[in-house]
Amino acid sequence: MAEGKVLGIGGLFIRSDNPAALAAWYRDKLRIAATQSGQPTPDGEWVWMQEAGPTVFAGFKADTDYWQAERQVMLNLRVEGLDDLVARLANAGVEATHREEMEGIGRFARIADCDGNPIELWEPE
Repeated sequence: MAEGKVLGIGGLFIRSDNPAALAAWYRDKLRIAATQSGQPTPDGEWVWMQEAGPTVFAGFKADTDYWQAERQVMLNLRVEGLDDLVARLANAGVEATHREEMEGIGRFARIADCDGNPIELWEPE
């Protein structure tokens, strides 16, 4: 008998006062096939096919100052070409508010989506 196991993250669900606008922000700014619950993308996509790679799943202390205290979670997206992506986002009016490099881990830039949810862009080493 095979044991059940978790294979990866199957979805990310974010509450929003305007889920259609939030999904459009992720499609337009980050080129992710984001959808409004129960609706495909304008291209008819229902899922975002990610590239395989590392995923960090970590708990932080309740009083961490790593991101805004009023937000319970921060989305971390693995990227390639961080500088080009940050430049493209800046041209679209999305400011990177925090830049950091961690030896042995990679480079980071912090942005927020249209609802103010924190997003960390991570380019692994």
